Amino acid sequence: MSHLALVPIYFDDRGPLVDPVVRRLERTLGLPVRIQRPWFDPEECFDASRGQYRSTLLLERLLAAPPDGAVRRLGITSVDLFIPILTFVFGEAQLDGTAAVVSTHRLAPEMYGLPPDPKLLVARVEKEAIHEVGHTLGLVHCFDGACVMHASTYVEEIDLKEAEFCAGCLSQTGRAGSLASRGR
Repeated sequence: MSHLALVPIYFDDRGPLVDPVVRRLERTLGLPVRIQRPWFDPEECFDASRGQYRSTLLLERLLAAPPDGAVRRLGITSVDLFIPILTFVFGEAQLDGTAAVVSTHRLAPEMYGLPPDPKLLVARVEKEAIHEVGHTLGLVHCFDGACVMHASTYVEEIDLKEAEFCAGCLSQTGRAGSLASRGR
């Protein structure tokens, strides 16, 4: 059966963050989500000179998954991600592909000297997870500021958008059936 595999990297496979994200992804994408343990060593993606993890290398590892019926694969991690031309990224995805990765590191209010806010963290992770999976469906950044596909350079921009596709982006995905029918 077609599904989206959620790969927790340095996370418990169930808990106060992963479970709500799974439910949101299932509701928004109309596709079952199954937890899959990593089959690779995430430490291979660590860049000691920056003290961060290369998101592109994590993405490559996710793309090299053993066959299991997943039509998409989403890594979720607590480590700080970067690509060489940027200080950090909230996530990265293979455009019109099958894999994406999201980091909670810079989504946590504590990162900005604020008190912990579990509800806010979950909302941000849900939005970024849907955003990155949207890229795997071929969606590019949207000009609609409320659309989940709107680009977010700062965490405050994530807070301003919804956890849903706008009508234009939704029509491009074909919604729920698109994940299963566009599996590779």
